[in-house]
Amino acid sequence: MKQLILNILNFFYKPFSRLMPFQTFRYLACGGGNTLLDIFLFFISYNFILNKQMVHLPFLTISPHIAAVLMAFIVSFPTGFLLNKYIVFSESNLRGRVQLIRYFMLVGVCLLFNYVFMKFFVEICHFYPTIAKILTTILVVCFSYITQKKFTFKVKVEVAEPESPTL
Repeated sequence: MKQLILNILNFFYKPFSRLMPFQTFRYLACGGGNTLLDIFLFFISYNFILNKQMVHLPFLTISPHIAAVLMAFIVSFPTGFLLNKYIVFSESNLRGRVQLIRYFMLVGVCLLFNYVFMKFFVEICHFYPTIAKILTTILVVCFSYITQKKFTFKVKVEVAEPESPTL
């Protein structure tokens, strides 16, 4: 499956090869696909599953646009991690569990950003929730790419031990 995805990406990369490195293209393609999936799931959750209604839990009530973000997250988190680990940043030599923990932390920060931006765009700016989700996604994706490349899936430089002098 990995090789099939890479072959497809390689085919579509040719026209973009002068504009960006293959890794950036892979990130945009995989992240874009996962983002479209996330937005689609948000739309379905918000409009058809939740019917734009508040979600009443025993100790709190969640607005439908925030509940829809969480519902979409349940699917987009594992697909995003797997695409990033095996397709985009496959050269990372960090252990898988370290990557997963870092990815989870990054996604936690991104969820917080999603929450803040969605609240801002929907409740203060009065944007339609799907438009607010798209704007929020653009802001969060920029932050996410930089953080994933430099932190979550970075390539750990192996430092060779200096040779000890022989006596």
